[in-house]
Amino acid sequence: MANHHNRVITEVDVRSHENNLAHRTREIDRERLIVRRGQPFSITLQSSEPLPPKHYMELVLHFGKRDKTMVKVQRERGTGGRWWFVQQEVQDEILLTLHSPADALIGQYSLVVLVMSPEGHIKEKTDKIKFHLLFNPWCKDDEVYLPDESLLQEYIMNENGVIYMGSKDYIDTRDWSYGQFEDYVMDICLEILDNSNEALKNHQDSESRGDPVYICRIISAMINSNGDRGVLSGRWQEPYTDGVSPSHWTGSVPILQQWSKSGARAVKYGQCWVFAAVACTVLRCLGIPTRVITNFNSAHDVDGNLSIDVLYNENLERIDRGRQDSSWNFHCWVESWMRRSDLPNGNDGWQVLDPTPQELSEGTFCCGPCPVAAIKEGNLSVKYDAPFIFAEVNADMVEWIVRNDGHRQKVRVDERYVGKYISTKSVWGEHREDVTQNYKYPEGSIKERDAYNKAGQRTPVPNNESTGLKNLQLSIKHTKPVFGTDFDVIIEVKNDGDKDVHAQLTVLALAMTYNSIHQGECQRQKVSISLRAGRVHRQVLRLRYEDYVRCVSEHYLIGLKAFLEMPGENEPIMKTANIPLSKPELLVQVPGKAVLFEQLTSIISFTNPLSVPLKGGVFTVEGAGLLAATEVPVKGDIAPGQKVSVKLSFSPVRTGVRKILVDFDSDRLKDVKGVAAVVVRKRHNPLIMRYF
Repeated sequence: MANHHNRVITEVDVRSHENNLAHRTREIDRERLIVRRGQPFSITLQSSEPLPPKHYMELVLHFGKRDKTMVKVQRERGTGGRWWFVQQEVQDEILLTLHSPADALIGQYSLVVLVMSPEGHIKEKTDKIKFHLLFNPWCKDDEVYLPDESLLQEYIMNENGVIYMGSKDYIDTRDWSYGQFEDYVMDICLEILDNSNEALKNHQDSESRGDPVYICRIISAMINSNGDRGVLSGRWQEPYTDGVSPSHWTGSVPILQQWSKSGARAVKYGQCWVFAAVACTVLRCLGIPTRVITNFNSAHDVDGNLSIDVLYNENLERIDRGRQDSSWNFHCWVESWMRRSDLPNGNDGWQVLDPTPQELSEGTFCCGPCPVAAIKEGNLSVKYDAPFIFAEVNADMVEWIVRNDGHRQKVRVDERYVGKYISTKSVWGEHREDVTQNYKYPEGSIKERDAYNKAGQRTPVPNNESTGLKNLQLSIKHTKPVFGTDFDVIIEVKNDGDKDVHAQLTVLALAMTYNSIHQGECQRQKVSISLRAGRVHRQVLRLRYEDYVRCVSEHYLIGLKAFLEMPGENEPIMKTANIPLSKPELLVQVPGKAVLFEQLTSIISFTNPLSVPLKGGVFTVEGAGLLAATEVPVKGDIAPGQKVSVKLSFSPVRTGVRKILVDFDSDRLKDVKGVAAVVVRKRHNPLIMRYF
């Protein structure tokens, strides 16, 4: 600012180093002023001379990029949660300490400092001061207050996470870089709010920006691009040729950057864990404690009857009836922590938010926030979307065969199938925490029945696991096969009765996606079996790589169906199993000590496990605080059994435990992952220490 001799204020120091450290935002930016609401911060004005007698200062705030909301800052502590400030003059400095209310609007502010004459005329105006205000989960008056520091370190400050995937019998992990403190991620998060339908329509949007329920609902709608200028476009089946396969991503930052750079055009493509992970990044960045949740055997109940009805024809092919009930191997959403002053008591704490576009909520593709406590108790009248979420963890699974004459035959009812091993990353390390008890009482307990009855939608169905071919038991056994190998599946039929039986056994192997879309048939066997009383028949199905590679989906999942019918008996038995094909791992090594701003080299190696060469190999590497997403192509083909290694150098920009995440893609093998942890320290040099 120009130093005019007749001006009182010659320079402004927003003291971002001190303020950002005190407000735990230094990870976001060291230069710009970023503070949290409900907590004071100070700025210094250099003055060429003391204020003339009886002159005084006034402070005015403009909120938002379009400066449409104006707030006058009071001179002393006001009532009713207003902005106020204290002024101290020491020699040639004026220290202004600003106090924001704990429900202040979050976003960008401009501060105007006015020097006023005793008559109330503006003598001088300083208006170049900008800062950002975020939610403050450390402040007890903020709606998002979380009183446990170890939880805040995980749910706000941790930039790395683990997302659970796979199936309930084979729970798999995927490391994810949330990167909420990477450069300009905060700006993109605010840009997401500015691009929402509410903001573009300009209906009181900015006045609602202090309400975490409102913000969460906007983010839930804006992470998917259905009906708005949202971040990600969803796609659940190949091809992904005009975008990126959802399984390729290892972090949120490249997705957010691409959306912003393209002028709010949707990034292709996401599936549930990608939607959830990006939502987690945005909410943590804005200051709302958030975690990613995985529900195994997750129900999508379209008609709201708490029953997932799956129909097959006589060939055991799924009958597609347009929009229909389905059960997903797993489904991811997020939980955000807040008080719910808009709801009756007992609804504070974790709230479900689901950014995957499934059903409309009040005309928008979003879901939540809905209190986890309300789901557990069956209180389905609370907002938002409680009946849909209740069904995701509680619906019954009912499978039917539709005969050629149109007659429907029930082949399986399972009341305990849905809502298993609800999981999130532990606060105490890299292991899985099971949070199923937050969502439901133990299966079969009196309290669980009470919650059901309160939910009021269930009519008891006779469980026919025990009916049908009363004395026949059917089971499917398999190992955990590796993609690229041949493997066996064994179907056992056991005759517990005292009569010999003759039956027809059909075994079907299908390529599946994680959300139960059948990609195609890999193999089918139909055999007649004669089984003496008390005996067991074992049917072996050999699955060869060259057969299943033609049909397997990007989720590397084989679905198996075994169907047993006896002539003259009217109720067949059906058993299903999902067999995940495990992929090889990448080896990621980072030798040497990691020091802030000093070069480090990572070595990434991979061996081709297949019996065919891999073409077009490319490694993608990223890591919050380490390096932005970088592609390293492999030269030439990778022969069967061949090991390839690549080196990549980078300089860490933030201290602490960091993770480097790697993805490998090629023509025949995709989404192979690897990870390594790196502890970044400061170089112990007294001269450098002063600046960090």
